[in-house]
Amino acid sequence: MTNANLLLHPVRLRILQTLVGSEPLTTAQLRDRLPDVPPATMYRHIATLTKAGVLEVVGEKKVRGTVERSYQVRQDGALVDEDARTAMTPDDHRQAFTAFSGAMMSDFERYLSRDGIEPASDGLMYRQGAVWLTREEYEALVEEIQKAVTSRTTSTPGDGRTRHLVSIVVVPDELGQGADGDDGADRDDRSDRSET
Repeated sequence: MTNANLLLHPVRLRILQTLVGSEPLTTAQLRDRLPDVPPATMYRHIATLTKAGVLEVVGEKKVRGTVERSYQVRQDGALVDEDARTAMTPDDHRQAFTAFSGAMMSDFERYLSRDGIEPASDGLMYRQGAVWLTREEYEALVEEIQKAVTSRTTSTPGDGRTRHLVSIVVVPDELGQGADGDDGADRDDRSDRSET
């Protein structure tokens, strides 16, 4: 586990998002997938992530007199732990979310810029819902989501699989009670939703 500043830098976050759920990639392959990142910047951030134990070298081969390394994410190193999240100020969270959402926007734009996309049949989806939950119900929901996603992170390319990026944001609403001051227990519609 490592600190939020290391992981939530905009370029490092994009490198991690490119590698998560992917086969190991070389720096050249990462540069192909993130062509707007200058080579020197790419090398510097890969070195930073590797030194911090977030990335690991899983292969080396000689190419034209240099050593080309393949990298993958160390799942235990790519997490912002509870202590780091607790220590973050509101401004830290604002900056982290800006980096996170900026990386997500880059992924979204990269998809939309490809030729021959079919958003509906490709499975493009963005969705927002609101649910009324106790602390225990909320913790159970988070655990269910984590299990659902984690159980699929071991799938490998091939067999007709397409890589999908799953981003999850949970924001507590300022409303702690129903609109009429009760706990919302008598509401017929317990979930509001907007989606595409």
